[in-house]
Amino acid sequence: MDAAYYYDICCKHKGKVVRIYDKSGREYVGRIANVDRTYVWLEPVNPSARGFGYGWGWGGGFWFPVALAAIGGFALGTAFFW
Repeated sequence: MDAAYYYDICCKHKGKVVRIYDKSGREYVGRIANVDRTYVWLEPVNPSARGFGYGWGWGGGFWFPVALAAIGGFALGTAFFW
């Protein structure tokens, strides 16, 4: 799947908690805060769970980018949170 496919999915699920896997197997969990043609910006649902060393935020939140071209898998939060 290409970046355009994941761009559309991320736009449809903006504001939802998701789990994203990149092509190298790294896992990212967070709420979709913003999407542009290059990145999906996630807000961690548990900021203390991971030590991200970079990121930006607007409106008081902290966001980190995941490159759309690097996404290898995508799951909605209802599939893994009870």
